[in-house]
Amino acid sequence: MNNVKVFVLMAGMTALFGAIGAAAGGQNGLLMAVLFAGAMNFFMYYASSSMVLRMYRARVVTQQEAPDLHATVDRLRQRAGLPMPTVAIAPQDQPNAFATGRNPEHAVVCVTQGILQLVPPEELEGVLAHELAHIKNRDMLLQTITATMAGAISMLGNFALFFGGRDDENRNPIATLVMVLVAPIAASLIQLAISRQREFKADAVGAEISGKPLQLASALEKLDAYAKRIPMNVSPAAAPLAQVNPLQAQGGGGMLALFSTHPSTEQRVARLRALAG
Repeated sequence: MNNVKVFVLMAGMTALFGAIGAAAGGQNGLLMAVLFAGAMNFFMYYASSSMVLRMYRARVVTQQEAPDLHATVDRLRQRAGLPMPTVAIAPQDQPNAFATGRNPEHAVVCVTQGILQLVPPEELEGVLAHELAHIKNRDMLLQTITATMAGAISMLGNFALFFGGRDDENRNPIATLVMVLVAPIAASLIQLAISRQREFKADAVGAEISGKPLQLASALEKLDAYAKRIPMNVSPAAAPLAQVNPLQAQGGGGMLALFSTHPSTEQRVARLRALAG
């Protein structure tokens, strides 16, 4: 069902892309927007892991430096049928984790110092399995595709707004104006909805990898509670990658659910408990 929802959302974004392209830039404008947005996100796709690690001030750790962490990741990645990812630790007091990298062969799993100190080992397994699920599901590739399309829609909307769009005698200027203003917002909402669906999917696959859905549910509750009390100094651009929203202490938790990159922790925990039952 999760994959069906993502397919429907992607189809909606594709239809929106075609409509805004036809109204705003015609075939040439559509092509230019795709090429520019694609080139920008292609760079982000290949440089993402190093950029994200810098945003979190994380460093790669060797097996000798973090033997227990490496052993847990190695055991879980074998269950998932994945190559061994690079392991990193971020010097953040807030317990959290994220995965990045363009494919399973170039993946990074990063945890904060806080999660190593505040979350029990059996719950940490659930957290790590969730991040390995993102790698297994190739969510980074999907994020790049949706970001490219959303970026192109926004660019076409701006083009039409400032340069008047394509010349068409039958074009309704009011309808075109509404479209170019609303389409970028709609594309962003679809992108966020896809992100939330991938979190649900990673929870389910992570529970399968670890075999401990209740431990993951308990870990999510802890991470959510700590995120509201312990601030994290990280760029908002990197925040969506974290397992729970790391900016809740700065007011990120008060955003409307429609504009959130993560589903509510209550929803995630309920699904995991249902899965365990």
